[in-house]
Order: sequence, then C-alpha cells, then structure tokens
Amino acid sequence: MREFIVEADGGSRGNPGPAGYGSVVIDATTGQTLAEAAEYIGVATNNVAEYRGLVAGLRAAHELDPTATVHVRMDSKLVIEQMSGRWKIKHPDMKPLAFEASKVFPAPQVTYEWIPREQNKHADRLANEAMDAGKRGEQWSASASTAELEAADARAARAVAEPKPAGPPGDAAAGAARARAALADGRADTAPSATSAKSEAPAPAKAEADVRAARTVAAPSTGWGPADMGAPATFVLLRHGETPLTPQKRFSGSGGTDPSLSDVGREQAERVGAALARRGTVQAVVASPLTRTRETAGIVAAHLGLDVTVDDGLRETDFGAWEGLTFGEVRERYADDLGAWLADPEARPTGDGESFAATATRIAATRDKLVAAYAGRTVLLVSHVTPIKTFVRLALGAPPESLFRMELSAASLSAVAYYADGNASVRLFNDTSHLRP
Repeated sequence: MREFIVEADGGSRGNPGPAGYGSVVIDATTGQTLAEAAEYIGVATNNVAEYRGLVAGLRAAHELDPTATVHVRMDSKLVIEQMSGRWKIKHPDMKPLAFEASKVFPAPQVTYEWIPREQNKHADRLANEAMDAGKRGEQWSASASTAELEAADARAARAVAEPKPAGPPGDAAAGAARARAALADGRADTAPSATSAKSEAPAPAKAEADVRAARTVAAPSTGWGPADMGAPATFVLLRHGETPLTPQKRFSGSGGTDPSLSDVGREQAERVGAALARRGTVQAVVASPLTRTRETAGIVAAHLGLDVTVDDGLRETDFGAWEGLTFGEVRERYADDLGAWLADPEARPTGDGESFAATATRIAATRDKLVAAYAGRTVLLVSHVTPIKTFVRLALGAPPESLFRMELSAASLSAVAYYADGNASVRLFNDTSHLRP
C-alpha cells in the first residue's frame, strides 16, 4: 500500500481578510513531491483557510491513490487536534469543512501530526503565493510557482547540515545507539513545544537530528517524516517471479541449475512492471546476475523505460548439495547438517555452501555501495528470498534467526528507506497486491 504525506497550510491577511491556502502531497517513501494545490479564497479567517488547505491536500492525495494511507502534517494546532478528535469543533464555519475532510478517505487510512511552522514552509509558501495572486486579481498558477524549488533548496540545505552517520547506512544498531545517547543526555528536551513552536527559532542542526533520532526510537508509531532529512535512498526489493522450482519449494540458490522463469513467473513480472509504472517513482533497476532475476528485471524495466544494471552482490545464497531438493529431502539425507544450519548462522549447507552469516556480510557491503550510488533516489533491486530478507533483517537490527520467521512470496515487493542520519525504515514487506486480477 502506498503512503503519502500531506502538508497543508492557510493564511488570512487581516483574520478575517484576503485569504488563501496551500497543500502538497509527498511520497512518504521517496520524499518526492507528487502534487501541489493552492487557491485564493477571498475574505476568510485563518482557520477556515487552513481547513480549506487540508481538504485540498486530501483530495489531491485521493486522486493519486484512493487506497493509500495518508499522514497529514500541519502547523495548525487547532486543525490537528480537532481532526484527531481530541478537541470539539464549535465554530459553524469549520464544522462543514471538517466533515468534508473526514469523508475524503476512510478514517483508518489517515493520521494527523502537528509540526512546527519551520517544517511546513512548502505549504506556507503555496498559501502566500495564492494570496499574492489574489491581490493581483488573479488565481494561483502552478506554472508560476516557485514553492517546490524553494522546498527542494531547503531540503538540500538540511541534508548538508546533518551530521554524518558514524556507522554504515541503515545500520540499525548504530542508529539506535545514537538515539539512546540523545535521550540519555536530555537533548530531546530541546525540541520546541506544540504550543509555542510558531514563535521559537529552530534548534541547531545537530540537536534537531538527535531529537529526531530519539523520537524515532521512543515513539515510532507516528511522526515519521522522511522529508525532514531530505529524500532517502530507497530500495524497492522485488523477489523474482516463479520458476518451475518455486511451487515445489525446492532450494534454488546461486549454485544450482539457474532456472528461467515459468510462464506464471513471466506474467507476474508483467504485472509488477505495470504496477510500478503506474506509481512512477522508480528511477533505476539493479538485478542479481541469475537468469530468473535478470528476466524479471528486464520485463519490469521495459515497462519503466529503464536499463538494467547487474550486481553480483544481489545473488541468492549458494545452498551447496541441497540445490534442487525440498526441505524434506534435505532432512532425510543431511539431517545433522540441516540441524546445524537451522541453529547457527555460521553453518554452511552440505557441500561447502554459503552460510547466512556470509550472505549477510555480502549484502551489507552491497547495501552500503548502492546507498552511496543512489543517494536520494529510488532504485528497484531484483533479487531473491535470502538477500531480501537480509536487507530487512539488517534494517530492523533483528537477529539471524528472524530469517526463518519471514514469508516472502514470488514477485512480492518490499521497501527499505535509508536516511542521512544512518537509520533505516522498513516501509513495505511482501506486498503481492499487484498480482491480483
């Protein structure tokens, strides 16, 4: 399921006075601006303009994908608290607007977060552009807007000002350690309060980064704002389509017969390609060198109009003598080796296969290389079960045994975003909705 961030604002020069609103829809995975809306609405109050901005932003998000989840971010404490249901709506001008906003998406798909004014500059700029246009007797024009350029410049400036991570990109342990340190030394207390942030100056860049990291660990359920640190490097992880071995659940690694896709697998790849083309966020395609992944990547890339780069680091684990066998057959023939493999990530499959520990080392190196190469971009990585699970495991800081607790279907999509502070966020796992007719 896609996730959008809607940032909205409104203003009134006189309150009531000449008023306008602005709103922007952002891809939560990539930080990319997907849609902007702004309008001069005549004489109105500040709060009415803010509500009008909220409605416009939600409608723009709905037009992009009515099934998406939406995280609304505004610097209006009133609107956020009322739409969250914590404050009653008493003003007669705002009741119908709040009702209108609540009906754009089903309630479970929308969450609300208050943010400081400094973090809502894109929407604020759009609202001011709309009011300026109204003063000239015109309506806001997207072609004349500079709000997105200014927002991009601000994101770039924040990214430069951020401290460099001490550990490798997406190293969950290193990121969590920095967050715990921020909490321990009390720097989280320097964050602006919700009631006074409009008049406070922003904290220094490092303090802001420490606060964000601390809050991410302490309260990860809301407020995740990828745009705060600029666009992350985002890996959309695609498992290849079915081969003749897939339905039989046979070990199929990098040391076996290197099967091609089946007819079902090719159809799955076509469906993935069509779905990703509709989303329009993938900017590059990188594939494992094995036949099934290169075939899958080629089909998808044709839909996207992109070339395929091959990276050996994305290959599947070598399962040694177990290649082509079912789990039951391995248990019958190599019971002791299988038991050791299930218990110890350093254990190798029979016949000098590759251990999960060795695979993790390879994937971590590949991750770091690709994050550096695709900083701020979204790249599709076409790979296999073990590498994709390992990307997710490393991002979560989960133990090796977690590999046995994940189900990863053929032609499924997962996604991990890697941020400037060294943290990673698992955005999606084992999504197969695109395979349904």
